[in-house]
Parts: sequence; C-alpha cells; structure tokens
Amino acid sequence: MANTREPILQPIPILSLRPTQMTVGMIEVKEKRKRLREYWDEHKSKKKQGEFLGRHMIPVVLGPDKRHYAIDHHHLARALHEEGIKDILVTVVADLTMVDRAAFWGVLDNHRWAYPYDAKGERRGFREIPKTIAELKDDPFRSLAGELRRVGGFAKDTTPFSEFLWADFLRRKMPRKSVEGNFEKAVEKALAFAKSKDAIYLPGWCGAAADD
Repeated sequence: MANTREPILQPIPILSLRPTQMTVGMIEVKEKRKRLREYWDEHKSKKKQGEFLGRHMIPVVLGPDKRHYAIDHHHLARALHEEGIKDILVTVVADLTMVDRAAFWGVLDNHRWAYPYDAKGERRGFREIPKTIAELKDDPFRSLAGELRRVGGFAKDTTPFSEFLWADFLRRKMPRKSVEGNFEKAVEKALAFAKSKDAIYLPGWCGAAADD
C-alpha cells in the first residue's frame, strides 16, 4: 500500500467523492454553512475562495475503481455542496488501487477509515453506505457530540470517529426527540453526562479526577 499524502491540485467534482460513513449531524452542517457564507461575504473574490478550498482539502483514499473515498471532513464537504460549490481539492492519504474490489471495504474498515453505522448507531452493510455526500443521513446525536466538544465536554482526540463514539454514548442517555426539540437544553444535559464516570472510557474524557 502506498501512503502518498499528495494533494490533487486539479479540482474534482464534489459529488464524485464517495463517503465512508452513513451519517452527518445536520445541525453541525448548518453551522458550517453559516460560517462559509460569512467568509464568502467577506472575501468575495474567486481567488480568496480558492485559497480557502486549498486550506481545507478533503483527505481521501484512492480506491481500486479510481474513485476518491473521503475519510474525513464529511461535514465540511456536505456544507460546501449545499452552498453550491461544485469542485473540491483533495489530499490522497493512501493509494489502494491495487486492492481487490471485493476486499476494499474490509481494508478500509481494518484501517479505521470507514464507519458503517446508521443514524440509530447500528452497524450496516458496506453496500448501504451512500454513494455521494448529498445522500448522507442526519444523526442529531452526531451534532450533539460535536457541540459538546466545542463547549468543553470532552477534549479533541486522535481516536478515529471519536465524536461518533460520543454520539452513541449520548444516544443511550436521552431520546432523539429531546435533542431535536430543544438542542440547547440537550447540550446542557449532555455536558452533565460527559463529566460523569459513565463516560470515563470515551476518548477525550475530561471529568473529575478520581480520589486517591
């Protein structure tokens, strides 16, 4: 396997990106869209917009079908798509063009480059992963986990899919309707859960230290 980390300076169509997960948090996507619009309003030139895209390249794995499989920044990609961006720059993290097609998704899974879990936190078949960024489903608990990290509920961590792990933890603590009905209140509850000993096994946990 060749690990390249080479940027693709020729833009590729954003809808040609193949997701490696099934969901995003649409509240988080909405917030990213808001920040993008603020940036576009402040920097109206195509050059500035191009510089932004150059600083926010999507990390991808090149598959045996020569397609680009996004392994991170799905929320940003979805936000850019919804803001009308047609093309994106990518960074090739690994070239897996030599891998047999039948083995490809298993290789991604083994490297923690795929997260085939649905909006209920249940594992699904690789074939059920959406084919485009536009088809990703909403998981409000993923939005809740992202906001929880931003307010200091847990620390940023290098563990793959750490925010999805927190989303699944929160999913077991509160009903989906409460998150969708009052997001701010849900964040307050999530913060209390995050500081509890129940969450001590999760990446980036920063609750109270145990007494000696």
